[in-house]
Amino acid sequence: MKDISVIKASGEKVVFDEQKLVRSLDRAGAGQELISEVLAAIDGQLYDGITTRKIYRQAYRILNKLSRRHAGRYKLKEAIFELGPSGYPFEKFVGEILKSQGYKVQVGVIVQGKCVRHELDVIAENDHNHFMVECKFHSDPGKKSNVIVPLYIHSRFRDIIATMENLPGYHTRLHQSWIVTNTRFTTDAIDYGKCSGMNLISWDYPADTNLRNRIDRSGLHPVTSLFSLKKSEKQALLALGIVTCRNLLANKNQLVELGFSLRKTEKVVVEAHNLVHNHG
Repeated sequence: MKDISVIKASGEKVVFDEQKLVRSLDRAGAGQELISEVLAAIDGQLYDGITTRKIYRQAYRILNKLSRRHAGRYKLKEAIFELGPSGYPFEKFVGEILKSQGYKVQVGVIVQGKCVRHELDVIAENDHNHFMVECKFHSDPGKKSNVIVPLYIHSRFRDIIATMENLPGYHTRLHQSWIVTNTRFTTDAIDYGKCSGMNLISWDYPADTNLRNRIDRSGLHPVTSLFSLKKSEKQALLALGIVTCRNLLANKNQLVELGFSLRKTEKVVVEAHNLVHNHG
């Protein structure tokens, strides 16, 4: 491919790295032949100063023509951004990921601290762990969560923990404060998280247990990944608490209640089924 400069979401100008595009296509399950077709088609559309967002959107459009199933998986990052504009669907989606990992999950819980009451986005528990999760959803892909975020969340965590330390069984479990964002953290935020014992999870941090990898491993695709749904229809499903394709398949009757025709319902269900059952 051409040796060109591209503009990242942060505004930073860097040399285009073809392998990043290849890896994103590979994560979507596209084989070498399909990847080569996409690269060949997109090569002539590149120019110096193009944004990475435009490159990936063009790759998505090309992939969509060649394989809708792979395109649905490739669209994952953009589909997560479509969980807005409010942060609640993102909180519910994070809760679904943790539930798929075997945790008992509560979303939107009021908890009394030593000093004040706190609303927690997600609480995830099992016999050995108790995680209090704050979800930071950003509509702007260039927006980062700075050090103020973990400083604030950690102070809330300490206030809540102060009411629990003398409870039976407290010392038999790991109690930890988490922050999950769909974008990124600043370096200072990550450093504070490490120092204070928090678990910070962004789209690509930490290397192995980042949000993207957790979604890949869970096989949970947001309903916003579906081509057969209009934006207003996606928002209607999110308002009902249906945030994943698995949720949708388990609540197919909701489509009819929302006024979907039988033909449209079947189309949506087939697409959701293909995404869920062609995972891996």
